[in-house]
Amino acid sequence: MTIAFPRWLAILLWPAISCTWPTAPNKKMINLLSNVAERTNVPANPFASETKLSFYDSLLQTATAYPDSATAIFAIANTHLELGQEEKAIRLLEKLFRDMPPSLFDHKKMVLKTLAMCHLRLGERKNCIYNHSGESCIYPIAGKGVHVNKQGAEKAIGLYETILKYDAFDLESRWLLNIAYMAAGGYPHKVPPHLLLDISGTDSNCSVRPFTDLAARVGINIKNMAGGSIIEDLNNDGYVDIVTSSWGLQEGMHYYINNGNGTFKDATASSGLKYLTGGLNLLQTDYNNDGWKDIFVLRGAWKDQYGKEPNSLLRNNGDGSFTDVTHEAKLLSFHPTQTATWADFNNDGWLDVFIGNETGYSGEQHPCELYLNNRDGSFTEAAAKAGCNIIAFVKGVTSGDYDNDGRIDLFLSTLDGKKILLKNEASVNGACHFKNVSRQAGLSDHFGGTFTTWFFDYDNDGWLDILACGYEFTKSLAWYAAAEAMNIPQGNSGRIYLFRNRQDGTFEDVSARTGLNKIAFAMGGNFGDVDNDGWLDLYLGTGNPQYASLVPNKMFKNVNGHRFADVTTSARVGNLQKGHGVSFVDLDNDGDQDIYIEMGGAYMGDAYENALYVNPGQNDNHRLLLCVQGTTSNRAAIGARLKISFTDKGIKRTVYRDVNSGGSFGANPLTQHIGIGAATIVDEIVVQWPGTYTSQVWKQVPADALISIQQGIQTFWSKRLKSFNFNRETPEIIDCFPQTRADVPGK
Repeated sequence: MTIAFPRWLAILLWPAISCTWPTAPNKKMINLLSNVAERTNVPANPFASETKLSFYDSLLQTATAYPDSATAIFAIANTHLELGQEEKAIRLLEKLFRDMPPSLFDHKKMVLKTLAMCHLRLGERKNCIYNHSGESCIYPIAGKGVHVNKQGAEKAIGLYETILKYDAFDLESRWLLNIAYMAAGGYPHKVPPHLLLDISGTDSNCSVRPFTDLAARVGINIKNMAGGSIIEDLNNDGYVDIVTSSWGLQEGMHYYINNGNGTFKDATASSGLKYLTGGLNLLQTDYNNDGWKDIFVLRGAWKDQYGKEPNSLLRNNGDGSFTDVTHEAKLLSFHPTQTATWADFNNDGWLDVFIGNETGYSGEQHPCELYLNNRDGSFTEAAAKAGCNIIAFVKGVTSGDYDNDGRIDLFLSTLDGKKILLKNEASVNGACHFKNVSRQAGLSDHFGGTFTTWFFDYDNDGWLDILACGYEFTKSLAWYAAAEAMNIPQGNSGRIYLFRNRQDGTFEDVSARTGLNKIAFAMGGNFGDVDNDGWLDLYLGTGNPQYASLVPNKMFKNVNGHRFADVTTSARVGNLQKGHGVSFVDLDNDGDQDIYIEMGGAYMGDAYENALYVNPGQNDNHRLLLCVQGTTSNRAAIGARLKISFTDKGIKRTVYRDVNSGGSFGANPLTQHIGIGAATIVDEIVVQWPGTYTSQVWKQVPADALISIQQGIQTFWSKRLKSFNFNRETPEIIDCFPQTRADVPGK
């Protein structure tokens, strides 16, 4: 619960408490965020639910007759639902339905659908939230995910069957009916045959062993609205820590330090992050090249004219605390955004940042921004001069060297339907310039709104490919999910685009050929290698602000770079709640990657617990854990190109990776986890250092250890991390890799 002090009282008390509060260094940003929250807390803001409720109540008081009174009551009920007050909404809707004239069939149906959703959501609250288990809301719902208190689901079933009796083509209600039957434990045997959907999503040719959500057991099951996640070693002890955010300006960030023994310490208050509110997305960086990973917070997305919220650059002080340096870094601006990418665009050895802003439906323009690093802790905005001040509804940006010319390029994913590739033409005297080559690259022919995106080399040919997740719809996401189950064509809505690099500056759409012509409606997403076979897999967080968007997150396994298999069902990772920031990380250090995802919707009543899907181990494959540090290149080595050669069961193989944090919504560690199959020794590592056009080679590097390499030094360092068993009530430390020294140099 957030306590809001009157402004006069906060000002009066500040001198007395500023010396003890950890927020003192950050008070300028805290006050700024508070002012923005106060200014945008108006009834016209669709996400200001409490203020809307008061406004609709006042309308009801002045409404003298039907239909004005009915409109106000319906709006009040919907707002109660947004606030998580389902029982209040149900009482209002039931009375409204009884009082409505029978002739208003369409209006009565709309009320019934909202009433059914209230009951279904109340069932989720009493079961999946108040009595949460690792199987809660995992699609298809089974085992401990089935509701113990079935009243909400059963009420919803009755209402959806009534709706479908009069409108058999209401695919949204048909999908939600099947979900409600699952929640009540009656799927598929109790579902009326003519309404039954086959929604298993099983790929019979490929499966993975089931993951288990152990976030609650590990103590990182943070419950909040939509937000971002960073998994990164923020205190340089070799063990990754966790930072999350929530997009609401009433909710602060969270910071959990890895204790190195299978437990985490909540350091939110002592770090200074507790009172820094808002942020739909987070990224890590090292903007000042001091060796400590900093945090960049992105705010205001989706809110259009009410989203002019400042981003934050948080300097890692190296002592467990963070200081907001946005003002002194000259990064302060007020545009709605949730997406950015850090890279050395002008090849001067210092990280710059490109921010993709949202020009929404109000008509107010918000050009994208490019901040070049001045190498003194400050930045200069140069987007117009650099030719990248794009004006669009930008939802995802990613950076990478797609043409292997040594300069970092940009790709922008937009709801406008444009897929924009910006080629970095030159870097001269600290400046750089981009050219829009979308048409020449063959990307402008593929129209359709998209969201999360990234560069990655899915087929290991040494050239970066592009993935962009479709987010174009005219009906509800539940409607499209039912349509897919019924094999009804849906056009481009929600589809996944995979563009393969032809190695000549152009790309080809291989979505259908690789099996990715599926719907996902992905907001968050990232990539990793869940079975250490050297091929990058995908995990997508799905949804939108509507409560009816109960569609599963999805996982796709990369099958030898030829196709992607939907393994959501076998992996047991298809959470039906809203999925946002995604991070792939081997959190228990047992050799295979787990998945941490920030869950929760856009409204206070749609908050949900974050999930940690722990990988049970898929095989006996090995991995290389590689920490790369630049000297003349940027210290975090973001943008470094990695070529890893090894012998897997007698076959010579090569995989390629870029040093980055993965997708555009959620952040993997910058330490690279690279699957190498059955190999226990890496034959050769080649690192092409960003901005220098130089490479280094290391040979005969051991697997299954944290390998640290530094630019200009031919020795590498090897460290074995302790492994933990999160399935025990008290995490068990397992010394899988015993040795006599913590850090071992090698050649």
